[in-house]
Amino acid sequence: MTRTWSERFAAVMPMGSSTASKVPTLQPDEPEVIVRADGCRVWDDRGREYIDFRNALGPVTLGYRHPVVDQAIRRQLDNGIVFGHPHPLECEIAERFCELVPCAEMVGFLKTGGEAIAATIRIARAYTGRDHVIQIGYNGWLNTLSGGGADLPGRTATAVHGVPIALSELHHPVRWSDMARVRQLFDQYPGQIAAVVVAADYAGFEQGATFYPELRALTSEHGALLVFDEIVTGFRVAVGGVQEYFGVTPDLAVFGKGIANGMPLAVYAGRREVMQVCGPGKLVVTSTFGGETLSLAAAAACLDVYQEYDVVGYLWRQGEALWSSVQKAFDRYGLPLELSGVWPCPALVSTNGDEEVVSAFLRAAYRNGVSLYRVPYVNFSHRDDDVAEAVRRLERACAELAR
Repeated sequence: MTRTWSERFAAVMPMGSSTASKVPTLQPDEPEVIVRADGCRVWDDRGREYIDFRNALGPVTLGYRHPVVDQAIRRQLDNGIVFGHPHPLECEIAERFCELVPCAEMVGFLKTGGEAIAATIRIARAYTGRDHVIQIGYNGWLNTLSGGGADLPGRTATAVHGVPIALSELHHPVRWSDMARVRQLFDQYPGQIAAVVVAADYAGFEQGATFYPELRALTSEHGALLVFDEIVTGFRVAVGGVQEYFGVTPDLAVFGKGIANGMPLAVYAGRREVMQVCGPGKLVVTSTFGGETLSLAAAAACLDVYQEYDVVGYLWRQGEALWSSVQKAFDRYGLPLELSGVWPCPALVSTNGDEEVVSAFLRAAYRNGVSLYRVPYVNFSHRDDDVAEAVRRLERACAELAR
């Protein structure tokens, strides 16, 4: 008997994929695997086409197979991928990044956002000589260093696995915009908190207008570092992320999704005196593949496109055109659903606490040829015709649910 892809994955991979959020949970409506993509559309192994708003969980901001990016990768491929000495692209992208991002006076490159967050935590501990860390929002799988942290976006880990208690007790998860709890922890651990690491909440994004300045003031008052997780928000809500959008400059920040249109690249950046705790004989953050040139070539091409075409402005406009129309369909059909937050990365939430209705809508969207995520994204390849077609397909999905 022929096994399904899901059965084959489950037999050889403990989570069913290397990326937990990619595992299909809405069978049989959701595709098991994606085999091809172009622009804003993807195809599964059965030939079914979807207008895609998952965008590889966020990093595809310009669109799949964007010609400028792909051409840059091919040109660099002819000259090599990784070397035993630095490549000029490593310096050039670092220089350009420092020009674009408010907090960036020095930068380092890694491959994933999670390891870059880990790097900033270690830098903060080295710089301050302190041990405790407050973590707000989803910062990747290292959130589960402490009980009550998010092990996936929107999901709280009820237990800590594989972490010594002594280490777990140094990490403190806090809910978004819960300033009272943050203050309580600073009072509970006076002079011991190295950093507050914060990722924006999508549904409650605009609360950042007060939350970020309060965090900035409190960390400065207590000599702790403020670290912004800009893995999703960077190069999406603004080129410089929430620090540019809200006008609050952190000590350190991490960028990932959005900078290289799907190629694996993460950036940790910050104030010069803080970053300079790294170095020979001091703290070493290093990776053989940090300066891998195909990703850096993709990043150079992405920065060119962003600066020439106002990509961020486009994401805001197309996001508003699409998601406002979908919200009207929710309201017209009486569905208890809402797209909450800001247009480039809203959150799909239930208005009555019934999570089953969210899953039911996602299933209906797949059946009608739209691939969605609980935080859906538009990309630069979603043209007006694609948006109009997606609205029609999602209206049919709403009609199915209403029936």
